[in-house]
Formats: sequence, C-alpha cells, structure tokens
Amino acid sequence: MNTPTARTAGEITVHRCTVTVVRRDGWSWGPDPRGLVDEVIDSLPELLADHFADQLAGDGPDVEITEPMTVTVRPGRRGPTGRTGPGGMPVEVHFAPAERVEIPADMSAIGPSTVGTEPSDESPGRSFEKSFEAAGFPRPVPSVAALFAELAERNELDALLALLPDESIRGYLLALLGAGQGDRRDGGGAPGDHDTTAGRLLAELAARAALPDPPAEVLPTAPRGLPPGDLPNDDTTALARLLTEYLAPAPSDPPAPPSPSGRSGRSGSRAEEPTPAAGGAVLPRTTGEVRVRSALPFLLAGPLARIGYLDAIGPALAGLELAEESTLFAAALAYKVLGVTGRGWHRTRQDSEAAAAFAGLGPPVPEDRLTDFARVAAPAFPVLDGVLALSVCRGHDPAAPLLITGAEDRLLLVDAQGMFPIAWAATIRALLPHWQACGRPHVLLCDGPLPPGSLRELAAADVPFLTGIRPLRGDPVTRLPWRTPLWTAPGAPLDVRPAAELPGHTARLADLVTALVVERRAAPLARDGGLERTVTLAAALGLSTLAWTLWRDRETPDPLLALSRFADLDATVRFEPTAVRVRVPLGRRHTDLLRGGLLADVPDVVWLGGRTLTFSGG
Repeated sequence: MNTPTARTAGEITVHRCTVTVVRRDGWSWGPDPRGLVDEVIDSLPELLADHFADQLAGDGPDVEITEPMTVTVRPGRRGPTGRTGPGGMPVEVHFAPAERVEIPADMSAIGPSTVGTEPSDESPGRSFEKSFEAAGFPRPVPSVAALFAELAERNELDALLALLPDESIRGYLLALLGAGQGDRRDGGGAPGDHDTTAGRLLAELAARAALPDPPAEVLPTAPRGLPPGDLPNDDTTALARLLTEYLAPAPSDPPAPPSPSGRSGRSGSRAEEPTPAAGGAVLPRTTGEVRVRSALPFLLAGPLARIGYLDAIGPALAGLELAEESTLFAAALAYKVLGVTGRGWHRTRQDSEAAAAFAGLGPPVPEDRLTDFARVAAPAFPVLDGVLALSVCRGHDPAAPLLITGAEDRLLLVDAQGMFPIAWAATIRALLPHWQACGRPHVLLCDGPLPPGSLRELAAADVPFLTGIRPLRGDPVTRLPWRTPLWTAPGAPLDVRPAAELPGHTARLADLVTALVVERRAAPLARDGGLERTVTLAAALGLSTLAWTLWRDRETPDPLLALSRFADLDATVRFEPTAVRVRVPLGRRHTDLLRGGLLADVPDVVWLGGRTLTFSGG
C-alpha cells in the first residue's frame, strides 16, 4: 500500500515520500490496514532525525540528497538506534541508496519503478521485490502453517482444531508433513512453523483416537514427501499407529478425482496431465473495464477483511494446493448475494457477469468448475467456517440471545443481535462450543426441522432455551404461562423479553434462510453442501455487517435490508495491474457507505492476485 506524502523533521525536508508496508509470513492485515501506514508515517520524522543527527548538529552548509533513498524499518528487535517504531515495537532501521529494478520489456507500459529489495531474516532466501507487485505478478499466498501459527499466538488454534472434522485435520497434516523445510510453495511460514503446527494437528488426532500424545521428537523423524500409501506400518510407536490408522486413506476409498486445476484432490500429488474444464478456459482479467448490474458482492469484501476471513481464504486453500482456485470461491460467494437462482440452477447473464467480475475472471464461470471445486476443496471449508465463528463469538454480547433453526438437514446458529451467522452443525452437541464461547446466553429455538433429541441435549447441557416448537414425548421441558404455547428447560426462570421477541426473531431468520439458502445457490450441482454452507455464512456475515453499520441506530438491522437496498447498485469495475477499482454512482447509497467506512480499500485480495480492491464514486 503506497501513500505519497511530505514530512518535515527538524531541519530535514522530505519533498516526496512513498511508504510501503510489507507483510511477511502472516495471514492478516489486522482490522485497520490503512492505520499501519499512518503509524509508519508518524514514526518517520524521529527516525530520520536520529539517522542524520550528526549532520544536523553541525553548522555546515545545507546538504541536498537528489538520489532516491530507501529506508527499511524492521519491527521485532532492538535496532542500533535503540528506537521504537509503530505501536512501540522495537525496530531496526537501515538507510541505503534505492536500487533500480528493471521491469521486463513486455511490461514496459507500466512504467519504471525505483525500489529497494532486501531478504528477510525470518525467511532466509526470500525477498520482497516491488517490481513484481508493480508488474501485476500474483503475490505469494501465505501458508496454512502461518495461519495456524498466528491463531496459536492468539490462543485460538485449539478452539479451531476442535471444530474441524477428521478429514480436514488429516488433509492439512499430510500437507504439512509433505512440505519440507526448503519447499514451501504456498508462500510463507517460518522454518519452525510447519513442525510446530503439524505437532498440534497430530496431538489433536491422537486425542480423538485416545492415543498417547506424540513425542516431541516425532516430527524431525517423520517421513516427508511420502504419499499416504508409503507411510510406515510399524505399530511400536504412537506416531506410526496414528499415521497408518488415521492419516492413510481407507483401502476402499476411490482415487481422488482431479481438481479444477488438474491436480489430484489429495495434497502433495498431481495429475500427470491437467484436465481441461468442460466449460472452456476461464481467463483472469488483468486489464479492461466492465459494467456490472450489482456492486453488492464487492461490498462484502471489506466486512470480511476486517475479521481476517478474507486473509484466511488463501492459506486454507494453499494447504490443499488449491490456492489458484480461490477465484471459484469468490464466484460462489458472489452468487449468494446476486439474483435468485431460477429453477434451482439457472442464472441470468447479468448475474454471471457480476460474479465473474468479482472473481476477477472473464465470464462465464463454468458450473462444472464450481461443482469440482466444491468437492476437492471440502476440507478447507471447515477452517473458514471456524475463523468466522471465532470472530462472531468474540464480539457477541452475552445479554443477547442466540437463535437456532433447522435448514438443509443441518442446524444454523445465529446471533439474534444483528442476525450475524455463527455456524452450521449436524447436531446440538456440535453447537455447544459456540454457545460457551458466546458467554452461555439464552437460546431461542425457531421454527424449523430439529434432529430428534435436540431439546434433551440442550437440557442436559444446562442451556437456558425457549421454543415454540412442540416437544416430543419424553423431552424434559416445562410449558410456560404465556399467550402462545412456549416451552423451556425444567426450572429455568421465565424471561419476558426473549418470549416477546421470539416471533420477530423467528420471522427474520426464516426470511434469511429462504433468501440465502433456498432461493440462491452457489453450486447447485454439487452433491456435498460444504461450499454452499460456507459461502452462505460469509455472505450473511457481510450483509449483516452492512446493515448493522448503516441502520442500527434507526431500525432493526437485518441482512435482508442490505440485500434488497444494494442489489441494484450498479458499478463500473476497472482492472489494473496493481488494483481493481470499483466506481459506484453518486447518491444517497454512496454517501451512506462512505460515511460508514464501507468503501475503504481492501488490500491483498487473494483471488485478485494480491491486488488492492478500491472504491470511488462517480
């Protein structure tokens, strides 16, 4: 992210300054990416004054430096000057003449670029070259090890792993064991990240299988780069039993079909010849301009970026060698907020063009590619669902109730305050960790098919629930004295407010399920609903954030308000080598979005090749 500016520090005058903040190995820019640049700019005057202190102390003539200078500021350790940088973090500062980097001849239209390059100590042999960024090369996608390592630093990795199915943990563990120290094609992770993360995944599988914890020396001796069939069969150690029983696929499992990019569905193996898509090639857009009927998919990017969800997509797919297919995930997400899917599968031309533009592709996006992606990327979807759920649970007010309804043979858990979605699950038991993370609030069961025994499970877990659904024989419930039939757990006190709000919550949740689950389908031909559920959660969260930000002070915030009010907000989308620019018409909606901070730049969008998504009016 570059911000031209001019700063004066003491007797030093800077006529032109370009600040570039580079993220190495991490997976998220944090809640305020633009604030990082502002903090760096605020720190520059003191850093420059310290470096040129000797020149400033003398009475000699003025000195003018006409050649470009590169100032490299590395956080994380005490530098020679002993100074601290943005956020009070120790920094090391280096000044050097800028190094001119030539751009390839076929990219001469972009113009010259003067940059400095320097390898990272934390990642030997890797360097950030801004010439690649300026020329439009896709940035390296952070590894899943970097994602898990950062979650561990925030004490959220154990909570995430507890939410993942065995299939997802096995897939990522095999990917980590197959990625050697010097072969991290997915773009990041400190040398120890893979070992540490793999150890956590091994421990989780061992705990689920009631095996002893893997010893500390397991990973250095674990085989790397071996296909599952070549893993050891020695049962003398816990690791061997774990690998053979829980990592290797069952003998009856059929070979994994090729992925949309021609790879095998299992991480670490590739098909000999790429399989072309039946619907034809889908080419990425690098330049040009297109008019879209709805800008609503683009408005989801900012809210999802704020919680780190957008930055988790690349690592989650890269761990399965599917980072290139992030464009298909973006197209599926867009379809969730565009027009109704006619006859369960038909899309209008305008919706196809808008989804392709949001994904950075040329239309149309072949349905068979989406169907294949929904199958091969299935282990990645629970990771994204977990990142979303952890974020919503962190922000939940324990005084507000949670809502549960049945849809698509699953249970959907929603925060009643703003209708923020939390999770899908097959059983009530699987939703209990989310209820605990939210502070054990009241739970309202809305109309919808519930699995048998749901009320018994809630009562056994001491969940204070309230429902208008007629209980089954044997359910441990007590009927409340209310104007309509209501039941609750035995001994639970009557709370008048949830009882009065239940009909309204039920109606809003039913409308949300109808609009996003029934009427709009992301991958209507896919057999498994993993992709469908994941993009439903992401789309609902984005819509809820829009509604909450814009209208919570004057009306009940509802995600369907955002869906209806912005569905016909057209836009012009311009594709450039380093940015994708969305221009929406000036008017009341543009003004509201701008005042709400919902038109801020979204940097490093993975399906756009690391380009920045920007918004403007006109």
